[in-house]
Amino acid sequence: MKLDLSASASDLTEALVDISSVSGTEEKLADKVEKALSAYPHLKVFRHGNTVVARTDIGRAERVVLAGHLDTVPLNDNLPARRADGLIHGLGACDMKGGVAVALRLAATVDAPNRDVTYVFYDCEEIEAERNGLFKLTRSNPELLEGVFAVVMEPSNAVVEAGCQGTMRIEVSTRGERAHSARSWMGSNAIHAAGEVLARLSAYEPRRVPIDGLEYREGLSAVAITGGVAGNVVPDRARSRSTTGSRRTGPRRRPRNTCARCSRGTTWSSRTPRRADSRGSSGRPRPRSCRWWAASRSRSSGGRTWRGSRCSAYRR
Repeated sequence: MKLDLSASASDLTEALVDISSVSGTEEKLADKVEKALSAYPHLKVFRHGNTVVARTDIGRAERVVLAGHLDTVPLNDNLPARRADGLIHGLGACDMKGGVAVALRLAATVDAPNRDVTYVFYDCEEIEAERNGLFKLTRSNPELLEGVFAVVMEPSNAVVEAGCQGTMRIEVSTRGERAHSARSWMGSNAIHAAGEVLARLSAYEPRRVPIDGLEYREGLSAVAITGGVAGNVVPDRARSRSTTGSRRTGPRRRPRNTCARCSRGTTWSSRTPRRADSRGSSGRPRPRSCRWWAASRSRSSGGRTWRGSRCSAYRR
């Protein structure tokens, strides 16, 4: 079945939802998007991996960019799409196939905009930054992203919202010592030690940043925790995935400063380890360095500068 870009936005959204495109599996949807857009003579269509770019080129003085990602988070028994009470329910309906449907319909039906428009439909937005199709495009074909203004069609209930400066992934590991659960006092439970980490995350109050009348709220959340060896063993490690903090930072926050602020005081050790060995004379784990990585790319176009950054920090 081909995509009908002349259909209503709601019908097109439903059609997009019914094409599964969990991160890393967007090829089928990208193929259909590319084929549908290529049918319109006022668009020049480019393909890079599973990222599809369509551009008008009618010589307008300015160019704007509309972008949206094709991928979704994993399935949760929410396909195919269904309609109820005037709403479309299904995987990615909100984030962000509704926005993609609007952009696709605009690309197909607005053949003489008052500014040239670039439409970007990219893959792997929901996972690690190095696989992000938009990020890859900035490295391979940055000229395709040139413009004086850009809107990412993420769900915002049709209002303008500020985007985050970047995201940070923080990994914390707590360590203990194994023991049989029948003699638990002979060991040290690393999962119990992770309680302090979770308590700090629960107590966190997000910073609120005003931007030209808009309020951006930062976030810091535990998104995964793992640990345990067997049902009768006191665990010696809870990994972060033990607690992985997902932090979204607002403007005026440098990646290095954010990393330092977030990791301050987070070398947690399990209670009363019995041996010093590699832990040091105190019996506590030696602090491990907090490694940070940030990649940013600045480009000026028409006197404006786009800047994007993403920071990942790991604490072990």
